[in-house]
Amino acid sequence: MENEKKISPPEDNPPRPRTLTGNAPPRETPLLPPMAIVKTPYFHLLGYSVAGEETAIQVPELNVVFDIGKCPRPMLTRDFCLLSHGHIDHSAGIVYYLSQLFFQGMIPGTILCPAAIADGLSGIIRAWAALEGKITQHRIVPMKPGDEFELRRGLIARAFATRHTVASLGFTLIDRREKLKPELAAQNLPGHILRDMKARGEKITYTLDVPLVAYTGDTSMGETLLQDGVRDARVLITECTFFEQSHRKRATVGQHMHMQDLVEVLPQLQNELVLISHVSRRTYVGWAARQLARATEGLTIVPRIEFLMDHVQRLDVRPGKAAPFVPAEPVSPTDQDD
Repeated sequence: MENEKKISPPEDNPPRPRTLTGNAPPRETPLLPPMAIVKTPYFHLLGYSVAGEETAIQVPELNVVFDIGKCPRPMLTRDFCLLSHGHIDHSAGIVYYLSQLFFQGMIPGTILCPAAIADGLSGIIRAWAALEGKITQHRIVPMKPGDEFELRRGLIARAFATRHTVASLGFTLIDRREKLKPELAAQNLPGHILRDMKARGEKITYTLDVPLVAYTGDTSMGETLLQDGVRDARVLITECTFFEQSHRKRATVGQHMHMQDLVEVLPQLQNELVLISHVSRRTYVGWAARQLARATEGLTIVPRIEFLMDHVQRLDVRPGKAAPFVPAEPVSPTDQDD
C-alpha cells in the first residue's frame, strides 16, 4: 500500500555496540520492543497501544505513564502510573513496575486508579508479595470522576468519567497557574504594593487551569470526549478500536469507540492534536487512517489527527538501570505562554 511506513525487522537493523568506560568491553544496546514517539510543541509521547495486546503511554516531561501494559522497560523511569481500568492489556505489568522500582533503588511508584479497583489492585500486590517474600513500597490513590491529585507543584491529575465494561476513568493533566487579577495587572502596580496587599489577606490572583493532555483509556463515546478538560486539552489521546462499518455492533458490545463515533464529535473538539490509540490488532493502521480521512472529508474544521502506532521506531538506549527516553530539547509546558 502506498505511503505507508514499514518497520525493518531487528535482524535488518542490528544494534550498534557501545564502549562504556576505560577498557570495558563493548556492550550491545539493550533489546527493547518497538515504541511510538510523538513530538508535540509541549512534550513528547512515548508508548505502545494495540487493543487486546498492550497499552502503555508515557509523557516523559510530566513524569507519568498512562496505563502500564506489560511494563515496557522505558516505563520504569516514571514515578506516577495513571491506570484507567483493570483489563490485563492495560494493567498486567503493574506489580513488575513496582518491584523493579524497588529493586533498582528508584522512587516508589504511585498508582492512581478507579476507586472501585483499588482493593483488587492491593490484593494482587499482596498476593505477589507472598510469592516474592516481600512487599514493595508503593502508594495506591483511589480516584473518582472530578477527583484531583497533585503530581508536583502546579501539575494536577484530574480524573474524568469514561464508559467501559468495567470500572474505568480517564485522566487529564492540568497545568495550574496563579495569575495576577486583570484589574490589578492593568494598574501596573509595583511589587511592594502587591506584597502589602497580599500580606493584608487580599486576594490578588486567580487560578488558571490549562489542560495539557487528556487520556481516555478504553471507553465508548457517551459524553466522554465532550467534557471540559478533555475536548479542550492541548493533546487528546483517545482510543478508537474499530473502523469497519460491520464492527459497529462489536464496538457497542465491548463499549469501545468506533470510527463513526469519533467523526461525529470531531467538529466540537478544540484539541491541537487528537492522537488515536488502541486500534484493533486486526486493523492495519494505514488502512484505518485512510478510512478516517475519507470519513472527515466533508468536515470544515477538525483537529489535527495522528495514529500513535504510525510513529513506531526502535529506541536506542544505553545499558543501565532503566531505559529512559530523554528528548534532546525538553520543553516545559509552563514556558509556552503566560
